Amino acid sequence: MIRAWFCALGQLGDPRLRRPVVLGLLAAALVFAALVGFGIWLAGLAATGGGGWLDRLVSALGGVAAMIVAVLLFGPASLAVAGLLLEDVAAAVEARHYPFLAPATPASWWSQVVAGLRVALRVLVISVLALPLVLLVPGMGSVLWLAMSAYALSREYFELAALRRMDAAAARALRRRHRFRVWLAGLPAAALMLVPVANLFAPVLGAAAFTHVFHGVARDARRS
Repeated sequence: MIRAWFCALGQLGDPRLRRPVVLGLLAAALVFAALVGFGIWLAGLAATGGGGWLDRLVSALGGVAAMIVAVLLFGPASLAVAGLLLEDVAAAVEARHYPFLAPATPASWWSQVVAGLRVALRVLVISVLALPLVLLVPGMGSVLWLAMSAYALSREYFELAALRRMDAAAARALRRRHRFRVWLAGLPAAALMLVPVANLFAPVLGAAAFTHVFHGVARDARRS
């Protein structure tokens, strides 16, 4: 699983990835900025409006909370971006590392949009449920968020990659048979979401890494 992430990192300079990397960075930056702006707006609503020390404290804490909320919600938002980039990223990965494979059957652009939004909504629900714990009990809450996010991200990234080469039922069955292995591969994805600037690369790196994860799991499943 670690090898999949190193391979993804090593291919960032590939000319075939230039377009999805640039588009992914722009889209991720816009999404992150929008999330920060939304968090600051919410913090403004929470201020008392009296202009005293309490108002200043709420505003200051609100700015910190806005960044925390933006970082935690970036994961689900980035999945919507990843759904749009997956085809180009997976094609580049397969051309370099799996040239012996038959051509994949890419999903239509619209189905990729729908899939990206659907999985983003699922991860969003998990992030929102874990958010109070993260803010109130930072240590335990952060560990719980990491574990839950790794599960959600790994599940959806894996199935998005698998759907290029098998139907939805087969993709789900393959993931379930190797759920722990797939979850482990999701831990770097969840951790990457927490690192400002680095998280902007998350959609492309996640799509590339889980293309490797899928092919590794599928290969081992054929051997067993």
